[in-house]
Amino acid sequence: MECGNHKKLDKQSFSKTICLVGNANVGKSVTFSRLTGTYVTVSNYPGTTVEVTEGAGRVNGELLRIVDTPGVNSLIPMSEDERVARDVLLDEKPDVVMQVADSKNLRRTLLITSQLAEIGLPSLLVLNMADEAKQKGILIQHEKLSAILGIPLVETVATANKGIKEMKEAISQAQVPKHFLDYNPQIEAAISGINEILPEMPIQKRAIAIMLLSGDASLKEWLQRKHGQDLVQQIERIIRATQKHFTDSLGYVITKERQDKIEEIIQQTVDRQSPQRSFHRAEKLSKWTMEPLTGIPIFLGVLYLVFKFVGEFGAGTLVDLLESKLFGEIVNPWAASLVTKYIPWTFWQEMLVGQYGLITMGLTYAIAIVLPIVGTFFLVFSLLEDSGYIPRLAIMGNGVFRKVGLNGKAILPMVLGLGCVTMACLTTRILETKKERIIATLLLALGIPCSAQLGVILGLTASLAPIYAWLVFLVVASQILFVGYLAAKVIPGETSDFIMEIPPLRLPQLSNVIMKTYTRIEFFLKEAIPLFLAGTLFVFFIDKAGVLEWLINGARPIVVGLLGLPPETTIAFVLGFLRRDYGAAGLFDLASQGLLSSVQIVVSVIVLSLYVPCIASFLVMIKERGWKTTLWIVVFVLIYATFIGALVNWAFRLVG
Repeated sequence: MECGNHKKLDKQSFSKTICLVGNANVGKSVTFSRLTGTYVTVSNYPGTTVEVTEGAGRVNGELLRIVDTPGVNSLIPMSEDERVARDVLLDEKPDVVMQVADSKNLRRTLLITSQLAEIGLPSLLVLNMADEAKQKGILIQHEKLSAILGIPLVETVATANKGIKEMKEAISQAQVPKHFLDYNPQIEAAISGINEILPEMPIQKRAIAIMLLSGDASLKEWLQRKHGQDLVQQIERIIRATQKHFTDSLGYVITKERQDKIEEIIQQTVDRQSPQRSFHRAEKLSKWTMEPLTGIPIFLGVLYLVFKFVGEFGAGTLVDLLESKLFGEIVNPWAASLVTKYIPWTFWQEMLVGQYGLITMGLTYAIAIVLPIVGTFFLVFSLLEDSGYIPRLAIMGNGVFRKVGLNGKAILPMVLGLGCVTMACLTTRILETKKERIIATLLLALGIPCSAQLGVILGLTASLAPIYAWLVFLVVASQILFVGYLAAKVIPGETSDFIMEIPPLRLPQLSNVIMKTYTRIEFFLKEAIPLFLAGTLFVFFIDKAGVLEWLINGARPIVVGLLGLPPETTIAFVLGFLRRDYGAAGLFDLASQGLLSSVQIVVSVIVLSLYVPCIASFLVMIKERGWKTTLWIVVFVLIYATFIGALVNWAFRLVG
């Protein structure tokens, strides 16, 4: 799912609402696409979907409302995205719950299935990735498992469109799951006691009672809002009385009893054979990517290939073709001749084809400079996503992330930030504590460049000696780690444990890579070109009003004095707040005109990389973290970026 808002559909227009639930990275988004015909970004790592997505699909002659929820490990939420998924079941009360599962991990799957059984909504189980389960030697007795659970069970390979027809047919056969799990007598007594005092609920009272006994604090808040503090206090008295019977927490006891029952079911329904040879090869390669001794050289090799493809081919060959040949020799001269011929007014001529013209600056920056760089980066990024390599970076980087108050799971919003920082700010919801979400947002704002900006930066540094490119990378990376380390010491709170399901390494699917690259380029063009044109108009008018010159002169002590940059770079930094890639494109243009030396390119790129986030990210940060926290982050980042740029400039002068 890319940056954007969730559009809620009118339930009255549909015969049924189907809610997709399941663990992260099991194929819910692919299944959603198969049901609705709507493409959403699909990646081989968890955390891509962090908000509810809705779509319409016609199945068996019925128009259905399909709701895709974030991936969960449990319906007792430990993070914001899990709470979002749980709340959909509470608030929506869907007609059918479709649990999409990974066939390779039935143990994790049935933990959610047992909770859905307690909720008491008509359900069906979709065992996706059936091909990978067979490759691993896992054979599930589907009919026997279906009989135990009391719901239809369908085997699919959603990416290859296998089993989708059977899955659609099974929707009409969905049933309320069987009650297959009784707990310790004291816990059952507590469940009955809570059931007696609960008012009417959108789902089974038994499920609400078990969630409360398991320690679901967010559910207590929900009950208090809807039914008052007295009800919550009565429930808490029952919970305290029950807890006296156990040394372990009630949540642990309930989970342990679930797991024991699940283990019993697995013993009855799963057979194992020797894995196929291809599985062993993939496992060996997977291990190499996560071991520091082999994983670090692999990571550096991947970085080098990305740099060569994006920095040299995208920013070199393609930009030269579009900027110098297409726009420089054809589009801009043709536009200038038409404008001067048919528009006699100088003001309008300058607005269209002048120094800050909509065509000569706005469109040239967006299409001739940024688009080819962004397009090549999107292609590489899509390949890395589909391969499953990114979660392995999380494993390898867990030790480093621990030093900055996070854990390996935080690499997912960081990597998504390379696509879109705005979306990555939303994805911080997968982190379990407030402290982790604030630190991740701070680091995203500080030093994670979005794909468009990163592409242009790669293009800028590709023209320099390799030592300069490495210097930029090392300075930015070291400052992310340093600021994160300080934030971990200053910001109160705890770091959660690191638990992540590692998907298998896969050969990227060409169709998915092409579709993902295409949709991201389409999204970029729809969002970027209007903003580039708006930014160009802004610069044009403040130039005409004399404000631009005043701004350049006012910033001269910092830009020229501290940073050692030409006054013109002020424009790039101003536009960087509108869109970071617009600011980077301005630096690229100055460098291509020979107005920036190698040292100045390094300093300006470091400052822009550590610069305040774009306006879209700024607004999302306010939504997620609040005004006060966001303003503190932005002010700190602005001052810190200037300080580090000045320090690097001073160091260059010191060594001559």
